[in-house]
Amino acid sequence: MSVHVSVVIPTFKRPHLLDRCLAALLKQGYPAALYEIIVADDAGDAATWRVVARRRRQAGGRPRLRYVQVRGAHGPAAARNCGWRAAAGQVIAFTDDDCVPGRDWLREGMRALRDGRAAVWGRVIVPLPKEPTDHERDAAGLAAAGFVTANCFCRRAVLDAIGGLDESFTAPWREDTDLYFSLLEHGYEVAQAPRAAVVHPVRPAGWGESLRRQRRILFDALLYKKHPGLYRAAIRCTPRWDYYGILALLLLALGGAVLDMRALTWAAGGGWAGATAHFCLKRLRRTSRRFDHVVEMALTSALIPPIAVFWRMAGAVKYRVLFL
Repeated sequence: MSVHVSVVIPTFKRPHLLDRCLAALLKQGYPAALYEIIVADDAGDAATWRVVARRRRQAGGRPRLRYVQVRGAHGPAAARNCGWRAAAGQVIAFTDDDCVPGRDWLREGMRALRDGRAAVWGRVIVPLPKEPTDHERDAAGLAAAGFVTANCFCRRAVLDAIGGLDESFTAPWREDTDLYFSLLEHGYEVAQAPRAAVVHPVRPAGWGESLRRQRRILFDALLYKKHPGLYRAAIRCTPRWDYYGILALLLLALGGAVLDMRALTWAAGGGWAGATAHFCLKRLRRTSRRFDHVVEMALTSALIPPIAVFWRMAGAVKYRVLFL
């Protein structure tokens, strides 16, 4: 019997998460002879290889579990390309190493792909505590993101036709939206498969994760350059005037201090403090009130606007696009 669907999982030095994902994939309510699992290791990690080898012995060859090491370009898009190009199935099912596919995930995804559809996306469930942190609430946005490579099915012939994922997206951000937009621009039918569900538990994050997230704006600029019309229609395209305003007030206050213009310093500094406090309170709405979290929100709220503006400008320059 030939393989119908190949599950591709990109991974980078997260063997414990990968092991949990593989355990769920080996228990699918889908004929084991009809699907394979491909782990695309972007790190050549020995611990990752051991996890795959152990799960392969457990599976006993049904389903087939394969390990491929990513060569050349790196990043999640490159790893997914490496995986699907090594696949035997005519359908490629993408998920992530930190996801837990439901038992009927493959069955429901394949069912939704009928009737000539080129691709479908499933449901991503993000469990949250009653009072989530800012990081947890941000991660929960994945549940409403639409087409994401944490849970999607694409025909291999279609991936071949559009050239796969764009490996210019070297971080896990916007590479799936770029794939979705490319499918739409080529006239392919893409639909939802709400019964094909994966659970995406939120991973713990270190202090200041919201600051590190700002670098993702680089890839917003790239996505906007490639698909300006779809970007405007589907994603916030209005410039972050609040960020620019807060930064302008900060620069005016600093300039007033340097020039010994006390009235300007106090007026601009007061405006900056008020705007920053408003931004912080907005982020804290419906989130945890733990003391350490509140302190983190206060400090990062002062730093996010200038950092975000920097990365927006960096993206505009790097990709030569007017992106405010």
